[in-house]
Amino acid sequence: MVRRDRLRRMREWWVQVGLLAVPLLAAYLHIPPPQLSPALHSWKTSGKFFTYKGLRIFYQDSVGVVGSPEIVVLLHGFPTSSYDWYKIWEGLTLRFHRVIALDFLGFGFSDKPRPHHYSIFEQASIVEALLRHLGLQNRRINLLSHDYGDIVAQELLYRYKQNRSGRLTIKSLCLSNGGIFPETHRPLLLQKLLKDGGVLSPILTRLMNFFVFSRGLTPVFGPYTRPSESELWDMWAGIRNNDGNLVIDSLLQYINQRKKFRRRWVGALASVTIPIHFIYGPLDPINPYPEFLELYRKTLPRSTVSILDDHISHYPQLEDPMGFLNAYMGFINSF
Repeated sequence: MVRRDRLRRMREWWVQVGLLAVPLLAAYLHIPPPQLSPALHSWKTSGKFFTYKGLRIFYQDSVGVVGSPEIVVLLHGFPTSSYDWYKIWEGLTLRFHRVIALDFLGFGFSDKPRPHHYSIFEQASIVEALLRHLGLQNRRINLLSHDYGDIVAQELLYRYKQNRSGRLTIKSLCLSNGGIFPETHRPLLLQKLLKDGGVLSPILTRLMNFFVFSRGLTPVFGPYTRPSESELWDMWAGIRNNDGNLVIDSLLQYINQRKKFRRRWVGALASVTIPIHFIYGPLDPINPYPEFLELYRKTLPRSTVSILDDHISHYPQLEDPMGFLNAYMGFINSF
């Protein structure tokens, strides 16, 4: 009996030690962010910032074809940044007069306030504010989006359909590998843990490092198109900028928002009247083939679809930039 009590007290002691050690270890592992590579540094220095409700938002704005009225706005995915578009940026400037991309709040070089209630609604409002800042609020805009950006595009489309003053006038919409349907979306294990919050979230976000990040992100790329270690470091540097790893759990609330507002956002797509296209990397484990594509075609029968090579996965603009660009140009030139 005495021996059992002693063992029980020892177990309780070790549990207490463990609970104390975990946050101390997490604080220890919270090392400074990595230095920016020359390419990523160049991306930052060539961009600009504007202020939205006291928060600094990073954006790129390139002038391309002279005399063309066409404008394209690029909306990036989770958990990366506008730098996701760098491989097709030059190609877009050969077709459009203005090529614009931003880092959403909480991403890349934009501010990452905490605590903060991050929402798709706020991100959509930031896109609208950026276009007002650039004096383009009355121009017709082509939207090109990926992943998280697809959900922001859905909200912008909903607002456009409501004919509310001050909203974007959308000329066309091209989505890519985004979880626009909650029922076919397969988030990663870490995303599931973080999106539900709780006491583990702040610990997990502090424990996150390059090793955890790279091992988690690499599987969403195709087997022959995975990013190099330097490319992964660029992605990680963007996340770690302004302690972005500490807001990942807050950003992931978009998964819960998407489920809650499914009728609003899927409904906006289902009744769309503008030209709409989807570029799909079919090996995507997050939006798996064929379930996702079957539901998409059933829900949006008027939409056209480009399916890239079998080995292209969740980041098609990075894995197959030429195929992605050709698919997008084929769509833009079709109307």
